[in-house]
Amino acid sequence: MKILVTDQSGVEHELEGLDGWRTMEVIRDWGLNIKAECGGACSCATCHVYVEDGWFDKLPDPSDDEEDLLYSTLDKKPNSRLSCQILLSEDLDGMRVTLAPSAAKDSEAA
Repeated sequence: MKILVTDQSGVEHELEGLDGWRTMEVIRDWGLNIKAECGGACSCATCHVYVEDGWFDKLPDPSDDEEDLLYSTLDKKPNSRLSCQILLSEDLDGMRVTLAPSAAKDSEAA
């Protein structure tokens, strides 16, 4: 399955992922600019993404922990999610996300 990821420079990348993988893992493993410091433990917000309309509503509701972490970011938007909490499935084939500025490896904001 594929996900379409727009990086912080506005370049879109078509990435191949596997069912059950975390979106963060796919983005990280393809070498895009994402910190993903906690490795998917939902204990940081360094894999912050914006999920495009039409895809956001297909996702399960965020946990309280995810909401708290997103609240701590400086660049939260209504369509913000942590990519470590988005598990890929056939329903998400073609999903589009944009990497948040705070997810960049060289970003100090989180």
